[in-house]
Amino acid sequence: MGTGENRPPRQVWLDHRQVRVLAHPLRARLLSALRVKGPATATTLAGLLDTNTGATSYHLRQLAEVGLVVEEPDRGTARQRWWRAAHEVTSWENTDFDDDPDARAAMEWIQAEQVRLFVEYTERWFAVRDEWSPEWRDAFGMSDAFMTIPATRLKELQEELWRTLERYRAEADPDEPGAEQVQIFLASLPLLLRRTS
Repeated sequence: MGTGENRPPRQVWLDHRQVRVLAHPLRARLLSALRVKGPATATTLAGLLDTNTGATSYHLRQLAEVGLVVEEPDRGTARQRWWRAAHEVTSWENTDFDDDPDARAAMEWIQAEQVRLFVEYTERWFAVRDEWSPEWRDAFGMSDAFMTIPATRLKELQEELWRTLERYRAEADPDEPGAEQVQIFLASLPLLLRRTS
């Protein structure tokens, strides 16, 4: 992305209203597409997401009402409005919505959708991985680690990993030869082993 006034803020910390609006399949996909592909019109997004322009326009307005997408008036015309994501990173804490059952349910839907998308993307990768060069096949991958640590140390670890990702993102040059868009998923979960009797 470019620098200057047109650059969206790095991060938005979701409030109760935003999380409820975002917990919708098409809205989540629209925001994701704008973050990955950059500014677009409702017509372009409808084609990309295989939906109709009317529904796309409606849901873009819903996202705009809570500040998750913004219009780009310099690129628009009387007939075509351009939209962009209002941020690059969406954040929240799991306990942010403990006092609001509707917002909590919305957040839980968003997290379940993230897991579903991870599985979908992984299956897509497995289907086409032989089409990629050995260099990329060795670069892509999954791994896991097990440890016994308190919650405070786990938070420190997540923050350190995030700082590393942010540094790599800041140093990234999309015009570098051989550069590809990649998605990195981070998850830390309790090890819930099934007890045997």
